[in-house]
Amino acid sequence: MGIEQPQTRTAVVQPTAVRRATLAQAELVNWFAEAYGEVAAYLGLHGLTPKGHPFARYHVRADGRFDVEAGFPIAGRIAGDCSVQPSTLPGGELAVVWYMGPYDQVGKAYATLADWISSQGGEADGEAWEIYYEPPTGDPSHWRTEVVQPYHLVSGDG
Repeated sequence: MGIEQPQTRTAVVQPTAVRRATLAQAELVNWFAEAYGEVAAYLGLHGLTPKGHPFARYHVRADGRFDVEAGFPIAGRIAGDCSVQPSTLPGGELAVVWYMGPYDQVGKAYATLADWISSQGGEADGEAWEIYYEPPTGDPSHWRTEVVQPYHLVSGDG
């Protein structure tokens, strides 16, 4: 397992095609394969191709379940259907960290990113997301995930 030094970048709003659900943590693994397959099929049916790697964005609910969306970045907005929906990833200042290892340990990358943002005088600005650069096959120690967190600097003259 490895976590690289956090970095920053500025991004523009990115249109995406996603599938959404509210799930318990134990349900996530099986749901992802189905979700990515459905989104990919929708894109293929409409002559579109992903403009990047698959991603997932989570919001932890008070009941411990997750509101999650999973899909792909795309070139423009889609109409969607009953399963696949249009969405976006936010633009602005982003803090990012590369994590290499099994998904069940990715929380360490989130903690590293949160600590780094705080040390820079910033705070999170919305939900983070994960970009998956390796399919979850083979040795999990080689799975590469980029954790992305929108953030802003906190004004000191407050």
